[in-house]
Amino acid sequence: MPALISVLVQSAAFDPGAELNAFASGSAQAGAVAMFTGLVRDLNLGQQVQAMQLEHYPGMTEQALADIAAAAAARWSLIAARVIHRHGELLPGEPIVAVLCAAAHRGDAFAACECIMDRLKTEAPFWKREHTPAGARWVDARDSDERAARRWDAAAGQDDEHG
Repeated sequence: MPALISVLVQSAAFDPGAELNAFASGSAQAGAVAMFTGLVRDLNLGQQVQAMQLEHYPGMTEQALADIAAAAAARWSLIAARVIHRHGELLPGEPIVAVLCAAAHRGDAFAACECIMDRLKTEAPFWKREHTPAGARWVDARDSDERAARRWDAAAGQDDEHG
């Protein structure tokens, strides 16, 4: 049975705890649920972040996230995966992204959750602009994000350690 994949790209705030509870209650077959929640930082590159403006390409963004989640679901035998990502103006401390994965075993849930997040950072069409006391600046892609995403390609075929 294919995994249930859901993707939300929204401007509205979300409650990570409520999302986790709703997701877990809908995954009765699961032996494990893993969740990652990303928050807007109040400090980046040595400067205070007052707000972040997140832009995306509607339609293309949702499809990219769904494709990333579906690939992870097939690779790690997920029961369900959910990605929630905000856009618009966000303030420090606010949740920006949540990735939830349900699987029969924790290794699959953890690995899939981490892979989805790593790939999301490099493959989903989002653009971040931070507002600081010195002015606004676009946030460049990080080499560390590229390396994190590439490691999943290198690890394909070595997944028996995640079961």
